[in-house]
Amino acid sequence: MVLRVFVASLSGSVTIKKRQQDIVRFLEANKINFEEVDITMSEEQRRWMYKNIPQDKQPAQGNPLPPQIFNDDQYCGDYDSFFEAKESNTVFTFLGLKPNLASKQESEP
Repeated sequence: MVLRVFVASLSGSVTIKKRQQDIVRFLEANKINFEEVDITMSEEQRRWMYKNIPQDKQPAQGNPLPPQIFNDDQYCGDYDSFFEAKESNTVFTFLGLKPNLASKQESEP
């Protein structure tokens, strides 16, 4: 199972950059393994992202904008869906992951 976040490194939009950073920081802070896929560097990846977003999640006009999140080939959602899940403490379910049970195991000297 591979969590993939589709981003655009060359975006001129400050909003898109902040949204991408928000998702990446959250995943890193929670030690969730993911792959960052830059659609500005790969036409093939960009087309794959567009093709695999369900029709009912497509914008009325134009192409879907990054960030977009997938778990393997399963579409999770965009930033707005991620933000809603984060606010309602359902991010792991949103990402298709089992909740991370924090169990600290410290080795004693």
